[in-house]
Amino acid sequence: MNPALNKLQPYPFERLRTLLAGAQPPAHLAHIAMYIGEPRHPSPPLVVEALTNNMEGLGSYPVTAGIPPLREAIANWLTRRFKLPAGSVSPDTMVLPVNGTREALFAFVQVAIDASQRPLLVMPNPFYQIYEGAALLAGAEPYFMPNDAEHSALPDLDAVPTEVWQRCQILFLCSPSNPTGAVASIEYLQRALQLAERYNFIIASDECYSELYFDEAKPPAGLLQAAAAAGNTSYERCIVFHSLSKRSSVPGLRSGFVAGDAKLIKPFLLYRTYHGSAMPPPAQFASIAAWNDEAHVLENRNLYRQKFAAVLPILREAMAVDMPEASFYLWPQVDNDERFTRGLFEQQNITVLPGSYIARPTEAGNPGAQRVRISLVAKVSECIEAATRIRDFVKNRK
Repeated sequence: MNPALNKLQPYPFERLRTLLAGAQPPAHLAHIAMYIGEPRHPSPPLVVEALTNNMEGLGSYPVTAGIPPLREAIANWLTRRFKLPAGSVSPDTMVLPVNGTREALFAFVQVAIDASQRPLLVMPNPFYQIYEGAALLAGAEPYFMPNDAEHSALPDLDAVPTEVWQRCQILFLCSPSNPTGAVASIEYLQRALQLAERYNFIIASDECYSELYFDEAKPPAGLLQAAAAAGNTSYERCIVFHSLSKRSSVPGLRSGFVAGDAKLIKPFLLYRTYHGSAMPPPAQFASIAAWNDEAHVLENRNLYRQKFAAVLPILREAMAVDMPEASFYLWPQVDNDERFTRGLFEQQNITVLPGSYIARPTEAGNPGAQRVRISLVAKVSECIEAATRIRDFVKNRK
């Protein structure tokens, strides 16, 4: 077996099951799951219709690169959404459909890392756990950049030592951030691009929460947008990951895409051809419908706005909790994240995720400790019920 498997830590949800083992929540209270970022809004009818109307596609093998209309829909969406120069995203050489960003994030690292060069993969801390697992199994060493503990900001790129950048082969960014909801500005992304050019590394930007924002006049910036604004219209050293799971509330469709530097897409396509990870044809047609429509995305955002507007006043009666810039997460501070999580489950039958489970300890401590991640993915009424129970739990602990 691959010895690198021994370096992997238990996945956060596995740790959560262990933490809650033996706990007996009140039987009269329905369970409300707020620990996982799994959207539960109804699937858009136009996506379901496109999926069911193209089931005959199951009778043929899909090509790894995806059908041209899907790549064109993705390139057009990127250009519209991030105001990119017309024609700068080639659907033929700069776009690849993928089966959700999770598998693509992992697979891309296996392609891009040269394990013979003592590579570092630099990532935020807390972080999406696939980043670390992909690094370890590709033969790279993770380097964790802590988020600002007080303000839950994005990592300070200029605080990273020069010797780290010199060994860096991939910088992972996540904006909007999981779990903090912090959003990178154009200037922040351009600073990352300057470092990538100076030290010759790739920026892999996880942007799967980019469409869950609250100010319609200020959608989050993207890496390709920052590159184009700096004159880098070939998107050199840039690779971005997008998904329909959060944007369109279809996590079961397993549909996303990777786009960016054609010199990075070409070897990634070669890898995926051998890997055997082509998207089924019905899912491709459903994805075209989703990327071509914004009305259902606006409805999706409005549902999340309703949740935050209803939940925050309730929670603030008992705890300090901030509205994120984007995403569907709350990231409040607690006295002990594991004790809080188990107690909340035992007393109120609600599951949240300890922040320390999605971060790693550094010399400065674990930046996720004393925080919990709360996912507002359930129905509005369930989120209100959960907020009421959390408020009562916190008040009774004092």
